[in-house]
Amino acid sequence: MSADTAPLDVLYLGGTGTISASCVRLSAAAGMRVTVVNRGRNRQERALPGEVQTLVADVADETALATAIGDRTFDAVVNFLSYDENDALRKAALFGPRTGQYVHISSASIYAKPVRQVPIDESTPTGPNPPLPYATAKWRAERALLDAYAENGFPVTIVRPSHTYDDANPPLPGGWTVVDRMVRGAEIPVHGDGTSLWTLTHAEDFAQGLVGLLGNPRTLGETFTITGPDVYTWDQIYTIMATALGVEARLVHVASEMFPLVAPNWFWSGEMVGDLGHSAVFDNTKIRTFVPGFAPRLTFHRAAARMVAWRENHPESTRGDAGDDAVLTRIVDAYHAAREIFVAKGAPA
Repeated sequence: MSADTAPLDVLYLGGTGTISASCVRLSAAAGMRVTVVNRGRNRQERALPGEVQTLVADVADETALATAIGDRTFDAVVNFLSYDENDALRKAALFGPRTGQYVHISSASIYAKPVRQVPIDESTPTGPNPPLPYATAKWRAERALLDAYAENGFPVTIVRPSHTYDDANPPLPGGWTVVDRMVRGAEIPVHGDGTSLWTLTHAEDFAQGLVGLLGNPRTLGETFTITGPDVYTWDQIYTIMATALGVEARLVHVASEMFPLVAPNWFWSGEMVGDLGHSAVFDNTKIRTFVPGFAPRLTFHRAAARMVAWRENHPESTRGDAGDDAVLTRIVDAYHAAREIFVAKGAPA
């Protein structure tokens, strides 16, 4: 096989997560030579194709990672597991001599909130997000890698997913616990008044955009937001899921600021104030320009039916979490307690 027709050699750091598993599968289906490196704790529901090579190492341990990959080089490296500036710089030092393209998976949560104008695109200002340390860390990592590109020619491509899900991970704050509460008829707390707009993207659709960027030298030094056009209010998101389950969604609207007050240590509380509580609608012109074949297909209506089927076929991995359920109950109870106080003071019910 000539060099011109040799398959693209791609390394994924991670590869079995909500987003990355779909990207690995599509890369393999496209004829790429795919290697993944992770700690080897692969979930059965995200099993990878047999032709994908798996290396075992803790990606956060640069010595172990370097040992695992040996002297191999790659046409592209895709890192789903980098979260802060120091880690980003270590990966740049390790992979600078080993790859022609380093794809850093960032997050659309780095766009400054509140957004002053929609739709959001790559020119929208970014910045630290105090209520959401994860987003701030991603922002700092991006800046470090883009500086490395400007100063040393490090071949980075930045990709920003928004709220991306797959059949095994419903895009609801609390995941399968919320689904379990719907089935039980329990109330579901919805931040704000339920009318803010939110974009959902299935991992299979996201993968089209990401895989289309691999091996393209024009993407170096560029940033890409990859989402689908699927936009809903949060009330619609919950109601569509409940309808797919054949139940009624009992929604309680709770001020976004109440979540961190009632449950300060719950992961989703910071999201309510720093990200989910704001409308997020995206312009996909840039990814469509670089990847003309990018054509998301899965609406949430269709995906919800797939998630219900997944739940029926995988009862062990889709049970509600007792801790999350207790938090959701506490938030609902706090709402009702506040309402009762308000009514007791003579306000209309």
